[in-house]
Order: sequence, then structure tokens, then C-alpha cells
Amino acid sequence: MEHYSILTGDKTMNIQVLRERYAQWPVEKIFVIIFLAGFILRVILPNLKLLHHDEAIHAWFSYELLTKGIYQYDPMYHGPLLYYLTAALFRLFGDSDLIVRLLPAMFGSAIILLIYGIYKTGWLSGNHAIWAGLFFAFSPDMVYFSRFLRHDIFQLFFTVLLLFAILAYIEFKNPGWALVAGSSAALGMCLKEDMPVAILVFVMFFIFLVYFHHITLPGTWKRDFAYAVLIAAGIGFILYSSLFHHPLMFFEAPFKAIEHWTSMHDQCRLCGPPYWYLLMFLLYEIPLLILAVIGAWQWGWKDKGFSHIRRQEPDSRDDGSIKRSLFMILLLAWTGSTMVFYGWVGEKVPWLLIHQLFPVILLASYKIEGRKVIAGAVAIIFLLVMVMHVCFTPADINEPIVQVQNSEDMREVMAIIDTGDKVAVASDSYWPLPWYYRGGGWDKILFYGKKVDPATWAGDEPDVIITHDIDSYQSLPGYEKREYHLSYWFSWYDNHERVLQWYLLRDGKMGTVNLDVFTKIRHL
Repeated sequence: MEHYSILTGDKTMNIQVLRERYAQWPVEKIFVIIFLAGFILRVILPNLKLLHHDEAIHAWFSYELLTKGIYQYDPMYHGPLLYYLTAALFRLFGDSDLIVRLLPAMFGSAIILLIYGIYKTGWLSGNHAIWAGLFFAFSPDMVYFSRFLRHDIFQLFFTVLLLFAILAYIEFKNPGWALVAGSSAALGMCLKEDMPVAILVFVMFFIFLVYFHHITLPGTWKRDFAYAVLIAAGIGFILYSSLFHHPLMFFEAPFKAIEHWTSMHDQCRLCGPPYWYLLMFLLYEIPLLILAVIGAWQWGWKDKGFSHIRRQEPDSRDDGSIKRSLFMILLLAWTGSTMVFYGWVGEKVPWLLIHQLFPVILLASYKIEGRKVIAGAVAIIFLLVMVMHVCFTPADINEPIVQVQNSEDMREVMAIIDTGDKVAVASDSYWPLPWYYRGGGWDKILFYGKKVDPATWAGDEPDVIITHDIDSYQSLPGYEKREYHLSYWFSWYDNHERVLQWYLLRDGKMGTVNLDVFTKIRHL
């Protein structure tokens, strides 16, 4: 069993005691600790924040699938796998916010174990894998989006599993890994429409390795590939056909996805400049971005990584250096491809950062040894501070990472709803209410979806009336009116003249969607 220290390589630092204590720890033991730390960050206090607008929709769709058997692919809400996974957990453990948050936390944490798996293939060194695991475990974006029911953390899991399976097939020549690769690609495709980007990068890398004779394939590779394609097609058909209820959807889904998302791209609904994600890196992951640039320079120029590959001569100090240099080429291509693609796509949303961030994390983890350990430690401290802020502040936060988040004000609104026997919702903005009042809870809701004449509910006498503040009533006789935030977001327009102050203090005015809540006046 290989033993590796994350502190190796420096005799000048005054850390001899730590070196002697931890130098002989096996990589496996270190990864267990990293995994537990990452898992705790992802599962602790799951109800600290209300479900996000999109989360509530995803949870509600899953609940409808479980209780009514209703589901059909709609590209606006991405692929079917998320809903089937969530519905399955609802069936086993009940439908609750806890289960909604536990599922992404499990998949997000499991990616740490996949990094260890890549190390076991020999394409990552022990030091490289350990630091990658640490950075992934404590990355604010990775933690934040592992605590929310979105498709992306699941997609990233299957992306990394696909990479691991490809490398394992190359190393061990076992046909089973080809089947894992085919399954991973299919399950990723059943989550989101941008999965082909990662698949294309990995396929091109695989072709590069074969064409330049960097790897040899087993004699059964054609059969293995055919089986992988068949299992991928089978998984895709089962899920996109809604378990055979809509068989034609398997063939229609690609065209629906292309039509919808090219339309969204052309509309520029959530537009931003091509460097938008770079700004997100600077806000939350700046140490990793800096270390990634240093790592790429260190490998390519200082360690002459390109030269070793051209000559196909390993570093005399490391028999696996050719493989690891080839892996660095993959990381550079992966990082560049995702940054270009997502920078070009019209929809700029923070959760898409994680697909660009993962290869950056692996680049940032290159040869952190000697004095560079100090930089790694400082990076982890910075990341943890950001995690505490964006994930564990029990209030609305003025941060771009949240995109549009349901306000904590809605807890008070729902407490008011709970006190009433009949509640009128006369607003087109009302999520996450359908999720929180699913099943019998919705029976007391008089839902109109827009402002209506008060005479509409004459005789029903609702105890609570909810409207959008921009399409509301000046007053209603017998009711007390109060305004609450439904959702909020970071407003560039309100903070662009105080960017430095906002960056340091993380305060300032937020954009909001507001509800007017009319509560019946009780006379004693």
C-alpha cells in the first residue's frame, strides 16, 4: 500500500513534528477523513435555507411522479433521472426537505471517492489526489451546489465516474469498465443537455491516446464498445420514455432539447459577458484559479511536461510521469473547452460553474509540496470562510452564487398561511408554496394565479390573501396588509458603484420579488 504525505518535499520548513506524525499515513486513511469532512459540510443543517425556487419545482415534480405516476420530459426542466431518483427516495424515506437535500449531498460527497478512484488507476499521484480531494471538499461552489436539488451536481458525479471508468478500462482492460463508462455517459445525458460537452472532451482524449500509441487496447475493444453503446441506449430509452409510457420521446428528446436551448441562447434570457464565470471564480474560488495557473505553468515549463510526452520518456524520478503528463493535457483541454463553451452560451447561471471548476481543481492540485503547501493551506482557509458565509448564514445574502433564492421571509408567510382555514393566492409568483402545501395541504388554497376582483371570493371569506406587490390591492376592508420578500438576488445595478465595498462587506441592496399578504383582522 502506498503511503503519501501532503507535506512532502520541503526540509526547510519548521514542521518536522507534523511530518514525522503524518508522513506514514496511507492515502486511504487521508481520503476517509477528507470524505467525512466534505460529507458533513454538505449534510449539516439541511433546513437552514428554504428550498430554492427551482428546487421546489424539482421536488414537486418528483412528488407528483411518486403519487400520480405523472412525468414526461420537458427540456425546460432538464432530464428525467433527477425526478426518478428523488421519487425513489421519497418512496423509501418519505417526502421532506431533508430527503430533498440529502440526495445531492450524497452524490456531491461521492465525487471525493471518485478522485481517489482516479488515483488508484495511476493517472494521479497520491499528493495530487489528496489536494484535489481537499479542494473539492471545501470549495464553496461545490459545497453550495451539493446542498441543493439541482441536476448539475448529479451530472458532475456521472462526468467524473465516466472519466474514472475510461481510465480504469485503459489500465485494467476489464470489459466491465466499458459498461460502467456507457452507463455513466447515459445517466449524465439523462440529467442535462450539456453533458455531451464532457463526453466529447473525453472521447477526443481517448482517440488522441490511441492515435499516438500512448495506450494499447484489449483485443475485445470493439465488442466492449458495442456493449457500452447498447447499455447507454437502453438506459436512455427507459428514462426518456418515462419507463415505456412515452416511447417516442426517446427519439424526440434530442430535437426538443436543441430547439428549446438554442431558443434560450438566442433570447439571452440570463445574459452575461463571456468572462462572467471568470468573475465568479474571482469571487469564490480565486485561490484555486491562481494555483491552477501556477500548476499549468509548473507542469508545462518548469517540469517540461510537454517534452516528456513528445519523447515518451518518463521522468527518471517517477515511472508514472508519462500517464500523469497525459492527464495534465486532458485537464488543460477540459478546462479550456468548458470555459469557452459556457462563456459562449447565452444562459449565465452560477451552478454551471462547477463543470468548469472541477478540472480547475485538478490543475490547482498539481505538485503542492514544499513551500507551496503554505499556499495550499491558505487556499483551504479562504475556501472554508467562503463556505461558512454562502452556505451557513441563516439569512438572505447578497451574493451572485444564489442566483434567485426564496427569501427567509417566506417562513413567516407560511406560518401565517398555517393559521388560516382558507387562503387566496392571487399572484403569478407563488413558488415554493405548491411544494410546502403538497397533498392535502393545498386543499385550503384558493388559487387564482393573478389579481382578481375581490368579489370573486365572496362567500369564501379567506383568512389570508396573497398578491404580487406590483399587481395588488391598495387595501382590502377588514384586512391588514404587510409586505414580504418572496425571493431575492444580487443586484449589480444597485451595487456597481460600490463594488469594492460590497466585495469586502458583502452588504448592500438586493433585488427582490415581493408579496403583499392581507391578513383578516380578528375582533375580540
